[in-house]
Amino acid sequence: MSSAAPPVPATSRPGHALSGTIGVPGDKSISHRSLMLGGLAVGETVVHGLLEGEDVLRTAAAMRQMGAEIVREEKTGIWRARGRGVGALVEPADVLDLGNAGTGARLLMGLIAAHPIVAVFTGDASLRRRPMGRVTAPLEKFGARFVARGRAEGKVLLPLTVIGASDPVPVEYVVPVPSAQVKSAVLLAGLNAPGTTIVHEKEGTRDHSELMLRHFGAEIDVTRTDQGTRIALKGQPELTGREVRVPGDPSSAAFALVAGLVVPGSDVRVRNVGLNPRRTGLYQTLREMGATLDIGNASTQAGEPVGDIGVRFTQLSGVEVPAARAPSMIDEYPILAVAASCAKGRTVMRGLNELRVKESDRLSAIARGLAACGVKATIEGDDLIVEGNGGPPPGMEAGTPAIKTHLDHRIAMSFLVMGLAAARPVTVDDIGAIATSFPGFVELVRTLGGEIKVGA
Repeated sequence: MSSAAPPVPATSRPGHALSGTIGVPGDKSISHRSLMLGGLAVGETVVHGLLEGEDVLRTAAAMRQMGAEIVREEKTGIWRARGRGVGALVEPADVLDLGNAGTGARLLMGLIAAHPIVAVFTGDASLRRRPMGRVTAPLEKFGARFVARGRAEGKVLLPLTVIGASDPVPVEYVVPVPSAQVKSAVLLAGLNAPGTTIVHEKEGTRDHSELMLRHFGAEIDVTRTDQGTRIALKGQPELTGREVRVPGDPSSAAFALVAGLVVPGSDVRVRNVGLNPRRTGLYQTLREMGATLDIGNASTQAGEPVGDIGVRFTQLSGVEVPAARAPSMIDEYPILAVAASCAKGRTVMRGLNELRVKESDRLSAIARGLAACGVKATIEGDDLIVEGNGGPPPGMEAGTPAIKTHLDHRIAMSFLVMGLAAARPVTVDDIGAIATSFPGFVELVRTLGGEIKVGA
């Protein structure tokens, strides 16, 4: 079981323009998938720029427990994986502890579901609260079985045991709500099922799994239909080891870019950021708010578009963000709320129900955090409404309790960015979870000229 570390508070202070060119850690979604597919592929996979946050390291450890050889070269930082082949994972001798890694947990359940092995999953307090039923339901169709906590309350929670199918069958599945994790878990299970597994999406979600499966040699067909997108994967392929260059995570770049837009006098550039169209909803929204994003050095790496992004301080204006955009920016709403608090007028973000089942109930956490910083924010159904005053948000009055992050890395980073732009400092109760996705976040902000104090 994951042990709880003591909370580490931090305070960010206004008054410092941000300036410089930086890199951000590798894309978390791509990093997870590169290790999983590298652990299945025949031959060697070489990964450059892997995110070395706790979430991805948990995935690496889990793949090792199932027989893959995964090592990091100390001198170069390059990761190498030698896989076992599709269908050849071995039963782990111990519990798979995924810490805070929701993506790792759900996708690994998909990998294991079509293997004749038994595995027990657990995680930290945050992950043990997060629902797994949306993934286990389609995986049961392959023939897998699950024994989980919370069944009496109609929930599927960790700790959870996966009993993989001895004779998996291909599945055709319509994803009921937009979720790249559900889609990816089904596709990964389909790798070891004979025949063709088909996933139907009504709304497009991030397509890293499809791109990477194709990169490793899987036969996968993606077509548009009247109902959305049809993804067909031919089962039991021989995946071949590949070179993967992981671009900077756009969800991590979002913090530096929004900070550059809302902190007066700032001029910030982030190099080698993923520009996958399924991940650029925040960029579209910021442009609608009045931001200019300077894109340069565009290229393609392993099927993924990448480039550099530059921003300068800009007076933003409130906008309405449609619900249909949520899948392309679901992780960026906390930092968008910070941008909205600095904008002139009202920003309405619609269709945010998915935020209720992330690392925390992000919708409520965002609203409470904004209120603690003197920003008017309301929740109406699944919509978040933020009233910006066109200038620095007030920040926290003396004696206000620290903002509760609920073990959520994005809540912690978002409100630290708020403190860089606000009239008064902002304190969060714990930055420990930031290491799951953005190790070095505090140091990076300091290199740009921002002030963050760690500790009480």
